[in-house]
Amino acid sequence: MAPPTRVTLRTTSLLAVRALVLNATYEPISVVSARRAVVLVLAERAESVHGSGKLMRSERISVEIPSVVRLLRYVNVPYGRRAALSRRAVFIRDGHRCQYCGGPAESIDHVIPRSRGGRHVWENVVACCRTCNAKKRDQLPEQTGMRPLRPPRPPREACWILAQVDSVPREWFAYLEPSRISA
Repeated sequence: MAPPTRVTLRTTSLLAVRALVLNATYEPISVVSARRAVVLVLAERAESVHGSGKLMRSERISVEIPSVVRLLRYVNVPYGRRAALSRRAVFIRDGHRCQYCGGPAESIDHVIPRSRGGRHVWENVVACCRTCNAKKRDQLPEQTGMRPLRPPRPPREACWILAQVDSVPREWFAYLEPSRISA
């Protein structure tokens, strides 16, 4: 067996390339970097299902960076995938709109303030504009008369994909249910 060839990224534009990883049963399980996707294919742990059209070159080989890879062996994922709570994920879930006035969101707000015992969980965090955030301060919704337009809730099952990429490539939609990736 030949020694492994070191693959290097030549341009910074390749750093933004991501690949969808499918289980052996074609269900999405993660999103990985271009480098990790190429390593999975070269190590024969996955097969390239769709290419990205971009090449990763080393001294001896050129490999098309996959956009979608499928693992050759089934991986048991024992938990339901849930998006990590982050500012970006809250903005995606709320459509970048303030949940009090409907304007453009610039920050996040805890519906029940943390100073009043509110927790930092999906069900208590909403996107908010600066004006509404300053108006509400650390008061309860009952005290200010400000209630979220939509009750905060965890995002749908596969929304974690949107939190990891700027936009979902067209070839991924064949493996994702569009109703499950929208916030």
